[in-house]
Amino acid sequence: MIITVGIIEDQKETREMLTALINGSEGFVCSVVCEHAEAAIKYLPEAPPDVVLVDIHLPGRSGIDCVTELKMKCAHSQFIMCTSLDDATSVFAALQAGASGYLLKSTEPAKILEAIKDVYHGGSPMSSTIARKVVASFAQHEQQKNNELQKLTDRETEILHLLSKGYRYKEISGQLHIQLETVRKHIHNIYEKLQVASRTDALNKIRGNR
Repeated sequence: MIITVGIIEDQKETREMLTALINGSEGFVCSVVCEHAEAAIKYLPEAPPDVVLVDIHLPGRSGIDCVTELKMKCAHSQFIMCTSLDDATSVFAALQAGASGYLLKSTEPAKILEAIKDVYHGGSPMSSTIARKVVASFAQHEQQKNNELQKLTDRETEILHLLSKGYRYKEISGQLHIQLETVRKHIHNIYEKLQVASRTDALNKIRGNR
């Protein structure tokens, strides 16, 4: 079994190192090398590689934009971001674009090959430092969500729970045996405390989608 690999990297030294690593390792072959996103979008769909290593900082369009477009044109290719950016924002943006893995350029060559095999077989490889930052970011987001919910009174929390179940204002009024106007006032307070403008925004926020 030979895994075909594409490289999208503008730095010559890194590009040549990755090409030599892949072509010099048993079971791998570098099938296409591009210096920028525009070339990759043009040439990769002609013969989509199994796995593509993509830098984020590219001249012109970013690697994240590149992956977004290539995912539509190369449905069976798997993408690994191989970059020097180690912030959670870049990681989430890359994964949302369709990347299946995220490696730092400082990753050992042997681990890069392992990651390529891993993603080829359905895994989602990630540098350990990146994984820790992602976990920390989730924990921070969860704490922030809890802090926001603690601002709500017991009654407001109860009403928000009913909203999440799809209850209408009139149904909430009947369920809690309170006036419809009182329901509206509570919901206004909920929106104000959560800093949102609608039921959907409020529910998205407590579910961690914002």
